[in-house]
Amino acid sequence: MTYYTYILECADGSLYVGCTNNLDKRLKQHNSSKWGAHYTKIRRPVKLKYSETFANLKTARRRETEIKGWRREKKLGLIKPKSV
Repeated sequence: MTYYTYILECADGSLYVGCTNNLDKRLKQHNSSKWGAHYTKIRRPVKLKYSETFANLKTARRRETEIKGWRREKKLGLIKPKSV
């Protein structure tokens, strides 16, 4: 199974970091269902800005925790496309 660590941008400009095994389903939950995280529920709509793929949940959760510990500027640096 594939797991994802992702960053969402909320309507208020804030960032949300999460982890899932079904990115499309989770994004729909964040935007429209009662199963979305409370944080994103009150800041809809959200947009997917970044994701990484992992082979197991443990690694994906570890990366989620790492990114959540970063300052906003560092998260934005990860999201920003690299110029060639």
